[in-house]
Amino acid sequence: MGDIRRFDSVQKFASYSRLIKCKAESAGKTYGTQGNKIGNAHLKWAFSEAAVLYLRGNPDAQKLLQRFQKRMGKAKALSALAHKLGHAVYFMLKHEKVFDEQRFLTS
Repeated sequence: MGDIRRFDSVQKFASYSRLIKCKAESAGKTYGTQGNKIGNAHLKWAFSEAAVLYLRGNPDAQKLLQRFQKRMGKAKALSALAHKLGHAVYFMLKHEKVFDEQRFLTS
């Protein structure tokens, strides 16, 4: 991933990591999603695996996943958890702080 400072925002990092879908837009109009293969597939895989491993033996994380599953299906809920982990990793690296699980689970 290189130096985290090369990403101007967390959205650009999430896009590079394939944690969000790419939007096709021109002149302020959105034309759906295109370019799903843009970004780093290895980071997408790593964050997806991290989400699964984070759930293992962690009842608080499983409650968070249940909250996500109420709004979306199981697969999308896991992707949302991977995106949330990517968001946390970006800010951990940017501010050079350790992972705060309570803040992660409540935000």
